[in-house]
Amino acid sequence: FLVDKNIINKIIKIANINKNKTIIEIGAGYGNLTTAIKAMDPQKILAIEKDKNLFSFLNNKFGNFKNIKIINDDVLNFIEKKNLEKDMIVFGNLPYNISTQILASLILLKKWPPWYKVLILMFQKEVADRILAKPGTKQYGRLSILSNWRLEIKKHFDVSKNSFFPIPKINSTILSFKPKKNYLFNLKNPKNLEIVTRVLFSNRR
Repeated sequence: FLVDKNIINKIIKIANINKNKTIIEIGAGYGNLTTAIKAMDPQKILAIEKDKNLFSFLNNKFGNFKNIKIINDDVLNFIEKKNLEKDMIVFGNLPYNISTQILASLILLKKWPPWYKVLILMFQKEVADRILAKPGTKQYGRLSILSNWRLEIKKHFDVSKNSFFPIPKINSTILSFKPKKNYLFNLKNPKNLEIVTRVLFSNRR
């Protein structure tokens, strides 16, 4: 769980949060980032938390605020919903074990441009380096291709492991992603790109 208030404030300043915006937070945890977003007074916050105990905790903490809705769901189910609003800002301190799966789902949506305006996501540093990798480098692979196909990517800053409790073994990185309206290759079924790149990079030789 991210506990460093300076880092939390730096993260929310990346997006232009105003009173007309709907914010989605992936993995709200104990609501530290949610509290900071609430202070920016957006129109609505949808905080997604899969863990039932944390969901109950968040409901108790934010239950009195009409503009905050706590959703007990797997984010991978939520991403696929058809009736989401337009131009939403997504924040996420992503669970390390499924961070790449979440990002791939957000890239491979059939409808494009998608429902989100910008993604502001935290990854373990090693994963962020793979997303940002350039062709010809060792780290370049499936994630680099998928991400750069449809998204403009920007690195903002690294986050020390000491900003979390309990302290993990690795540092993290904050990246933002904006959908490209025009991208080079228009695929009838975007999920084919994931399948092909997975095969190609599963055995580098």
